[in-house]
Amino acid sequence: MEELGNIPEQQGAQSIPSETAVIRFDGVSKRFYYRVEQQKTLLESLISTLSRDPNRKAELWAVRDVSFHVNAGECLGIIGRNGSGKSTVLKLITGIIHPTMGQIEVNGRLSALLELGAGFHQDLTGRENIFLNGSILGMSKEEIEACYDDIVDFSELEKFIDMPVKHYSSGMYMRLGFSVAVHVDPKLLIVDEVLAVGDQTFQDKCIERIFELKRSGTTIIIVSHNLDTMRRLSSHVLWLETGSVNASGPVDQVISQYLENLHQSQMPAIHAGLEGDFRRWGTGDIEITEVRILNSESQEQEVFHTGNGLTVEIAYYARKEIRDPEFGIAIFRQDGVQVNGPNNRMTGFTIDAVKGAGVVRYRIESLPLLASAYRITVAIHDSRLPRAYDFHEQAYPFRVVDHGSSHQTGVIDIPASWEWSDGKPNIGQGEELVEVAE
Repeated sequence: MEELGNIPEQQGAQSIPSETAVIRFDGVSKRFYYRVEQQKTLLESLISTLSRDPNRKAELWAVRDVSFHVNAGECLGIIGRNGSGKSTVLKLITGIIHPTMGQIEVNGRLSALLELGAGFHQDLTGRENIFLNGSILGMSKEEIEACYDDIVDFSELEKFIDMPVKHYSSGMYMRLGFSVAVHVDPKLLIVDEVLAVGDQTFQDKCIERIFELKRSGTTIIIVSHNLDTMRRLSSHVLWLETGSVNASGPVDQVISQYLENLHQSQMPAIHAGLEGDFRRWGTGDIEITEVRILNSESQEQEVFHTGNGLTVEIAYYARKEIRDPEFGIAIFRQDGVQVNGPNNRMTGFTIDAVKGAGVVRYRIESLPLLASAYRITVAIHDSRLPRAYDFHEQAYPFRVVDHGSSHQTGVIDIPASWEWSDGKPNIGQGEELVEVAE
């Protein structure tokens, strides 16, 4: 596939003003050319010659009129299906390829982890590649030496650091590549789906390091199909579809739109639409057959007091064996405020496989919600792909009524106490402290 040259500015593109923008895309498009495969037989070649130019090139717009900006210290998550243009956008940011139309501005030292071992020289050792990568990023020898030990310690490759990287496994590649990327004091970190490689412990370590960088003010752009990771890291989300921006904005809002679109386009066995007074969609490989809201005596109940026990019971039927399913709920107040959104995998409670009928229960020992009407979303997802087996959106109502709580406003009742002193400045040095517990 061939790139086309950079055209300085797209007609009609509008700039996005932002004084603090570290990255700015302004009407950016990227076009590739590729050759149409030649016909093999004599007859096919003759037909091809008569019908069209056998040497013609077809064009592909990988990115089309994309505009966005990322301010200093923000984390932009980019989501979309395979082939939607996500990786192309990252390559445009890093300068690996240039736009066909539009303008791109990038400010600050950029560290990118686009693929395993990108920038590594196969015949050099891990130690030598650390210095090579650091110098490519504009670091001096002294700067690399100052962070060298931290890079090696984080990668956990001390025993292999003097081995040529051509002998590294993919996991070792990822460890070293990620470690270099996050220890070179980047002002901008680009990560493309590499956290899916390696053991769970190291993945958690990588995510925590990204959080540390985010807290320190590093600007981050991350592409991942793991939507839980995107929710945890991103300050806002960009959804790409066939190279164009389909939506951008708050994390939960855009991800919800993306999931609904994804599920509805998969020719589901359970057709998307209204089921009673709620929306339902999914593939139907696992079907939610009944949902009950129970009190602490396992009896169905619709009205609760703050502090009561509440259980959401989900009965299901799996039409075939499904490994590692993800059961989740979300509670919404009547004004649309989402109270929570747990699933079994977030808490480390794994279900190895399901087949046939079964029941999953989500127990709340002491309901902290204040008086209001609520609705519960119940869903079963594929834990590996952004795909719902069955999704019942805000389908199951219940109500919390006032039981004399001293809290009158807000969402939840938080156990706490008030303290008061008579104004003396040195609490703890003999003055009387009056405590009123709630």
